[in-house]
Amino acid sequence: MEKIDLNNKTILVTGAAGFIGSNLVKRLFKDTEGATIVNIDNMNDYYDVSLKESRLKELETLKPEGCNYTFVRGDIADKALIDKLFDEYHFDIVVNLAAQAGVRYSITNPDAYIMSNMIGFYNILEACRHNPVAHLVYASSSSVYGGNKKVPFSTDDRVDNPVSLYAATKKSNELFAHCYSKLYNIPTTGLRFFTVYGPAGRPDMAYFGFTNKLLKGETIQIFNYGNCRRDFTFVDDIVEGVVRVMQGAPKRKNGEDGLPIPPYAVYNIGGGQPENLLDFVNILQEELVRAGVLPKDFDFEAHKKLVPMQPGDVPTTYADAEALERDFGFTPKITLREGLRKFAQWYKEYYNPAL
Repeated sequence: MEKIDLNNKTILVTGAAGFIGSNLVKRLFKDTEGATIVNIDNMNDYYDVSLKESRLKELETLKPEGCNYTFVRGDIADKALIDKLFDEYHFDIVVNLAAQAGVRYSITNPDAYIMSNMIGFYNILEACRHNPVAHLVYASSSSVYGGNKKVPFSTDDRVDNPVSLYAATKKSNELFAHCYSKLYNIPTTGLRFFTVYGPAGRPDMAYFGFTNKLLKGETIQIFNYGNCRRDFTFVDDIVEGVVRVMQGAPKRKNGEDGLPIPPYAVYNIGGGQPENLLDFVNILQEELVRAGVLPKDFDFEAHKKLVPMQPGDVPTTYADAEALERDFGFTPKITLREGLRKFAQWYKEYYNPAL
């Protein structure tokens, strides 16, 4: 593994008005000195843009002295713009988090996934090819495991059976990256994130959507009759993993034929503690009451409905994160209750719902 010092480096973070990206930039503000950080995001309206705007505003207020930080409103599917940025900044490290997210949305809006997750990622790879970088880190997803029955999911498992277009585009990112690592000796690392949650997260995620609905007195639907299990991973744990991986690029070396052995790696980042959806909902409800988002006498049972599995969903996600522990000395540690407590407190503060 090639060690990389992040200080005084020029770093591109794509999608950094998003949930994970904005938290990563906050962390880089704290951890690096003399870095140049460029954030590109197209600010699409897949969910409430005001939430993205508030994340950007927070980044502007947290930006430390001596950090050269720039926000670019643009799309990674815009090849000319990406080429211009690489030509101007000569990035040392690229972290590609820009993507059209969501499994169910990919069934009704496939075009968005092809443009952002495939064309956009191709543009990033081409730019890295023509402007060599020390390390390209990119977001994959636990969804690549599809309907795999063997758990926990290991990066050694076959992932040839995606059950959504979103999952297929994420698997394609890994294939593209392997190809560019092999052909052009670009060090790439893919990170398969497992159900990321936390304060200022995505409103389309279950914990956030459930909270919105409960507050309006609506009924929440719990899929697969509550028998789904998810390996929930708190956003700070995800960011810790990303920062560590950024600093350790797969080593460039040649094989016996004199050609590059692809400097390519893929890791899971997940808590390794799959939680039953009904247990998750109960903890969420308790923490929403504790934070004062919902009243103490709220009738939860009247607002729950158990429904069948939805197209594109999988019954269980469960990360085998041993490789991350082995290579980077890190395993996610924040418990679901601790994480949901932080979310509930943030929600109360941000929306200040009056009871």
